[in-house]
Amino acid sequence: MLQGKRLLLVIGGGIAAYKSLDLIRRLKERGAAVRVVMTSAAQHFVTPLAAGALSHDRVFTELFDREAEQDIGHIRLSREADLLIVAPATADLMAKMAHGLADDLASAVLLANTRPILLAPAMNPAMWANPATRRNAAQLAADGVRFVGPNAGAMAERGEDGAGRMAEPLEIVAAVEALLAAGGPLTGRHVLVTSGPTHEPIDPVRYIANRSSGKQGHAIAAAAARAGARVTLVSGPVNLPDPFGVEMRRVESARDMLAAVEAALPADIAIFAAAVADWRAASEAPEKMKKDGGALPPLALTENPDILATIAHRQAGRPRLVIGFAAETQNVVAYAQAKRARKGCDWIVANDVSARSGIPGGVMGGDSNEVHLITAEGVEAWPPASKAEVAERLIARIAAALGAKESE
Repeated sequence: MLQGKRLLLVIGGGIAAYKSLDLIRRLKERGAAVRVVMTSAAQHFVTPLAAGALSHDRVFTELFDREAEQDIGHIRLSREADLLIVAPATADLMAKMAHGLADDLASAVLLANTRPILLAPAMNPAMWANPATRRNAAQLAADGVRFVGPNAGAMAERGEDGAGRMAEPLEIVAAVEALLAAGGPLTGRHVLVTSGPTHEPIDPVRYIANRSSGKQGHAIAAAAARAGARVTLVSGPVNLPDPFGVEMRRVESARDMLAAVEAALPADIAIFAAAVADWRAASEAPEKMKKDGGALPPLALTENPDILATIAHRQAGRPRLVIGFAAETQNVVAYAQAKRARKGCDWIVANDVSARSGIPGGVMGGDSNEVHLITAEGVEAWPPASKAEVAERLIARIAAALGAKESE
């Protein structure tokens, strides 16, 4: 995705600067050319030597550099990049940007810039929550600056916890890819994705669910965004960060998910990766059901709406490509083929979620997958791969299929 892209990374002065070294490596792995500007404060945490060794380029640190400024270097640095990344973006750097200050190389480059800017804020939670920082962040967002993070968690300072952690390098890479996806194979398309489990309440404290983590659905949404699509992700309860550049709609139950899906239409492509509970309690107990040593309480079940079949059989507004998922524990391909015919969808992505799957840690909740793609033309067996790689391959396959249809 980043082959041949020119990126300028501004490293601010925070402890999270150590992550920027890994960020340089990750960007270089994907084919990007990376130049680095470091503030004087950043050099207290990481050295220009380390950043230069990883970027394979000179690191720029001084505004009044005689050699660089002979051709107005701070202007050239910003204009020669496709995208500027500020990571970590400290409270001080954000304040300078919001108010147009330019008293060092980093702030001068950012003020002279005409390219897109991506900020990865990193600071103490109290600094991030301070009204001044919130005003600066709002102003920068209004000016068109994009943000990734900050995340919540433990800080470097002992006992400090909350929102303010810099996004992880791979999260920043995903955000960079999404921002540079204009002209990608799905540019101009609307992709609708469902992800995660659903929770079907039994009483105020109990529910019916499954082991879905949402990792595959979220990876598909992220890959679609990187391919240039406008993405709506309808997700059940998961413990995952939102994919960058994706419109999130969070739901709990299957009925909530169907309503959110129908509200998100029309879409060009609909990918139903969520593991929707097949059944729910016929009636939800208004109070917690007590265990009193007597007879077991009755639990009558009723079927949930079939979201995949509902959308696949729509007469008006049906997406051009409807894709379902089939998590099976036996007869994986045969059951998936029958499901495709029964549901009326175009493709089914089938995977073996049994203990026999051979995937370390298992498919449900794990980071890897081995799938079969079931289409009207036949069955494609894909090799074991990470869920991110499965997502990339599926999105590439979708782009190719839509391109072939349009050329017919």
